[in-house]
Amino acid sequence: MGKVGFFKSIHFKFAIIYVLLILIAIQFISVYFNEKLEEQFQTNYISSVMDRAELLADSASGQVNSKSDEEENTINDLIENFRQDEIRQIHVVNSLGQIVGTLNDESVEGSRSTNTFVNSALNGVSENNIFIDKDGDRFFAYSLPIKGETNSIVGAVYIQADMKQVFEQADQVNNLLAQSALIALVLTGLLGIIISRTITRPISDMRKQALVMARGDFTRKVKVYGEDEIGQLALAFNDLTRRLQEANSITEGERRKLTSVLAYMTDGVIATDREGMIILMNDRAEEMMSVSRETVLGTSLNQILQFSEDKTWDDVYNGPDSMILDLSDDHQTFIMRVNFSIIHKEDGPINGLIAVLHDITEQEQLEQERREFVVNVSHELRTPLTTMRSYLEALQEGALQDPEIAPRFLGVAQNETERMIRLVNDLLQLSKMDKKEYQLQFTEVDFVEMFDHVLDRFEMSKRENIEIVRQLPRVAIYTKVDQDKMTQVLDNIISNAIKYSPEGGTITARCWTIGKKIRISISDQGVGIPKNNLSKIFDRFYRVDKARSRELGGTGLGLAIAKEMIHAHHGDIWAESKWGHGTTIYFTLPYKRIREVGDK
Repeated sequence: MGKVGFFKSIHFKFAIIYVLLILIAIQFISVYFNEKLEEQFQTNYISSVMDRAELLADSASGQVNSKSDEEENTINDLIENFRQDEIRQIHVVNSLGQIVGTLNDESVEGSRSTNTFVNSALNGVSENNIFIDKDGDRFFAYSLPIKGETNSIVGAVYIQADMKQVFEQADQVNNLLAQSALIALVLTGLLGIIISRTITRPISDMRKQALVMARGDFTRKVKVYGEDEIGQLALAFNDLTRRLQEANSITEGERRKLTSVLAYMTDGVIATDREGMIILMNDRAEEMMSVSRETVLGTSLNQILQFSEDKTWDDVYNGPDSMILDLSDDHQTFIMRVNFSIIHKEDGPINGLIAVLHDITEQEQLEQERREFVVNVSHELRTPLTTMRSYLEALQEGALQDPEIAPRFLGVAQNETERMIRLVNDLLQLSKMDKKEYQLQFTEVDFVEMFDHVLDRFEMSKRENIEIVRQLPRVAIYTKVDQDKMTQVLDNIISNAIKYSPEGGTITARCWTIGKKIRISISDQGVGIPKNNLSKIFDRFYRVDKARSRELGGTGLGLAIAKEMIHAHHGDIWAESKWGHGTTIYFTLPYKRIREVGDK
């Protein structure tokens, strides 16, 4: 907003208003004064001329009808006494209408007057009027009768007086009045500017304060110049500034809270306008949708959420309040629940929409795993129970009396019972791990020595055609572990390697340090695991070859238990395999120190 020019400012307008008011007032006064002044000058002048004419008539009343030259000279002497610059002409006539005395026109003496004013005066009627001569000058003409001793009319007096001086005086007064008016206008303009500053200065301060407030600065105050209405306005403006500052502080605080809430929300939030175009998106929504806020602002929500092309914005408004979207691709699984909340104005129309995005991928996966777990447990229990029922029914129907079949059937029932017991024990152990209902008893052990003892035990119980190769360091590697739980981990991994190793196969056990961790690997020469199944072998009840696993008596929970135990020891576990070339299970543990020992 630029600076207001002087001629457009209220400062100038106030001064112009003052000047115009004074100009109008002077104009009215001048017109009225001029008329009254001219009228008064004319009245005074005419009265003066008429008084002189009456005085002349009284002085000439006894001499106007005398016929001697001496009398005529006497009348002319009387007329000379009335000579003045403004008197243009004087005629004194007798009762017969003859001019017996004159001023400035002796050639008409003795002649009969033809002036109508004179004739009227001889008839007893005085007349007067103002005329304009051929030069444009105005003059006053007046006639009055001369009365004798008996109040009879003995003659008449006719006077012409020049009025130029009267109007010149009036013009001089008007000029003086005009000069005074001009001076008054100048002084009024200056006073108007000075007075207007007292009004416009607070207004100008308020304007500057408003501009500062528009930039968000509410610290300045308007100076109060007085206790009048402008001063009250300034006080009200300062109070408004204070209230706006408080309201702005509250709004800013709420905005910060909202920004913090949106920034640290675990759910994504997207807001749109009434047309469905995105106007707000928090950081979590950017992360979930793998987009940049700057690039999607102004983009349709339908496009971002990848709705079908036939789904319109009205369908979103009128549709359900919640929907589940599967945005999974070949690389990752991503399932999201979107909750919609419509924003209404106070008068009712829809002003926009808020979409809250919940990542339910893990929840859906857990639900799927739960369903699969129930199915797997049911299947694992049903198989031995079905087998046991079949053999028990056979025994009940008479096979118990057969000395060859009965022991074999009872052995199968016993094996299936032990298998179910192992399955139930593994499930109970996993349940305790899930609920954190167990405590590890950490002790410092030489992991190389412990690993060696476990391998020795398997050397005694393995099949004769399976070879175990040890690649262990010749130094003691000390770490803190729960020895029973870690022995169970090694048992599960080594027993799996033995089960899936072919006849004449080799199992390789290695242990070494890398950084601040111990790395252990157990490799077999079995059929291996397909690449797309490799990440699932630590899932509960997962088997690559289900038929062979059950045949070998496995529960499908060994590697799942090993994974939970390794994680409880703050380690990692993974597998590497190539189909047809065996499998290697790796896991790591933190260690304390290394001590030199004798060769193993």
